[in-house]
Amino acid sequence: MDGSVHHDISVGTKRGSDQLFSSVSNSPYIMSTTANGNDSKKFKGDIRGPTVPSRVIHIRKLPNDIAETEVISLGLPFGDVTNLLMLKAKNQAFLEMNSEEAAQSMVSYYSTVMPIIRHHPVYVQFSNHKELKTDNSPNQERAQAALRALSTSHVDTTVPAPSTVLRVVVENLIYPVTLDALCQIFSKFGTVLRIIVFTKNSQFQALLQYPDGASAQAAKLSLDGQNIYNGCCTLRISFSKLTSLNVKYNNEKSRDFTRPDLPTGDNQPTMEHPAMATAFTPGIISAAPYAGATHAFPPAFTIQPAVSSPYPGLTVPALPGALASLSLPGATRLGFTPIPAGHCVLLVSNLNPERVTPHCLFILFGVYGDVMRVKILFNKKENALVQMSDSTQAQLAMSHLNGQRLHGKPLRITLSKHTSVQLPREGHEDQGLTKDYSNSPLHRFKKPGSKNYSNIFPPSATLHLSNIPPSVVEDDLKMLFSSSGAMVKAFKFFQKDHKMALIQMGSVEEAIESLIEFHNHDLGENHHLRVSFSKSSI
Repeated sequence: MDGSVHHDISVGTKRGSDQLFSSVSNSPYIMSTTANGNDSKKFKGDIRGPTVPSRVIHIRKLPNDIAETEVISLGLPFGDVTNLLMLKAKNQAFLEMNSEEAAQSMVSYYSTVMPIIRHHPVYVQFSNHKELKTDNSPNQERAQAALRALSTSHVDTTVPAPSTVLRVVVENLIYPVTLDALCQIFSKFGTVLRIIVFTKNSQFQALLQYPDGASAQAAKLSLDGQNIYNGCCTLRISFSKLTSLNVKYNNEKSRDFTRPDLPTGDNQPTMEHPAMATAFTPGIISAAPYAGATHAFPPAFTIQPAVSSPYPGLTVPALPGALASLSLPGATRLGFTPIPAGHCVLLVSNLNPERVTPHCLFILFGVYGDVMRVKILFNKKENALVQMSDSTQAQLAMSHLNGQRLHGKPLRITLSKHTSVQLPREGHEDQGLTKDYSNSPLHRFKKPGSKNYSNIFPPSATLHLSNIPPSVVEDDLKMLFSSSGAMVKAFKFFQKDHKMALIQMGSVEEAIESLIEFHNHDLGENHHLRVSFSKSSI
């Protein structure tokens, strides 16, 4: 072995029976055993990635509570995983691929896109070892069971899959998900023949058809429960009762890849199978992930050329920026920046010029990120520029607020061509239409890891209130929120913590205006009310 070997990596569980390798002096595995056989079995791992390719991949810096399936799913997109050794005590694992080519593809991909598992960057490199020799100790049995469940070559073909059609529900939808994105993810497990996306019961869903049950089974086993983006957009996958999809139009809501000649149909509802007609009523099919959101990504986002498609006559637009990482389930926990880095200024139009102020936009957009500057355009006061602190926050604000009503008018939000908002030159008064908020104490996302990051929800009629002082009672808050003329439909304090409450307004629009008006409202006793949108209703 060369000098790139790291000594004394102990095997995950310390039990005498768990010796994974025989102590053969010329074996690539170096084991030492004390008289009682306990606590000292050692395994040599690799610390620097050898340049010589091998079927065995060494994975380091894994999170403490890593599951076998999560490690296997890093390798699955590139080929079958034939063996696995978990070294949980050292946060490491060894993965054996079915071929050197598969291992090379995996190492090469992860050298450009760092895999992130549960917010931890994970390091992937070739191992010095040419193959893994494992025994049937308890933790090896666990690894083998996970391999059998996940690896495509172990799908039990004697038991036919219930259907070649999968039903996919995307939960915790913070970033928009498109038909093309789903197609890229699911194509890793077989040819996607047809796909339909729609919204039902306020959930973004898809139906997706493979030519065979084995592909559907492999995709379900590998992708169910995975996050498309870091910490959100979780896939919940089941077999559909439908045996086939009947697609009439090729557009952003439905696609039949076997028939590139189909018309676009001007976004007609796309389902006509009798079983689907009973399951879905007209009008619920919408490519937009949120009520009111008119499009997922504006055209400005497609910043890469279209990639060639395996289907003649059809090109699939490339996903912007690091969104391309979507095509691999192992990379499904990767964070991404759909707006080009450095672009964090939004153009907000269709504002009510009589009522809009920089402060109101600062508070509203501040629910989704830290607003640095706001400028209402002097000659066109129905337009404003809003500068967020980074492009991810700009994306969040745009995908949640576009199409929502403010002061009686639906907001239109696109990416601005400006990269920053200019402050007026000294001595030039702009009637207070430009404000700098970069040092505002009201930013919600200043602290890394703040709870606010996990409590980002689309605008809803129910507001979450917090930082309520003990002396303030239900009637005080109801009176406060109805003082602006809005209707309060329901109210409830949190059972265990009277510092927090939910208040339900008459409509989403009333809730938006109430949040703008009463966030940071002084309730006395040095308590300023905090208001955000809730995912719950009362």
